[in-house]
Amino acid sequence: MLKSFWLLSALVFLAIASAPLQGGSPQQTGKPTPAPALTPPPAVAPPPPPVQTKNPVKPTAESQAKAKSIYQIDCALCHGDNGNGKTDLAASMELTMDDWTDPKTLANKQDWELFSIIRNGKGKMPPEDPGRANDTEVWNLIIYIRAFSKAPAAAPPPPAQ
Repeated sequence: MLKSFWLLSALVFLAIASAPLQGGSPQQTGKPTPAPALTPPPAVAPPPPPVQTKNPVKPTAESQAKAKSIYQIDCALCHGDNGNGKTDLAASMELTMDDWTDPKTLANKQDWELFSIIRNGKGKMPPEDPGRANDTEVWNLIIYIRAFSKAPAAAPPPPAQ
């Protein structure tokens, strides 16, 4: 008989312990279940500041040909075939583009700054996707862009007679 008492007591204890503490489940009580707290999406971290480094590549005829090709495909539409920034698209988007044919334009910009702008974008300029141009190609592109201001100047007009 004592065994039956302990068995019955254990069953009652389990039944009480497994029942909800505040009157049953929300479906039984008619109380709405509070919505789970929404966790805000993690903030997108800004790109790390560019490492201040010199251009690590030495240009070759082949690397500059590749840089020219990338420039013609990805840059010339806005910056112009010769880098002067005077294009119909730039005008229609009301963009004021730097004139890279003027040596003063890039004189105070370091290569690593240009690399950062090309990689991360700036204003309306989208970033250059690493799948389209790897880092070495971007460094060569910077050398190609800097060459616009070193192009030989047009011959001066002949003196008036």
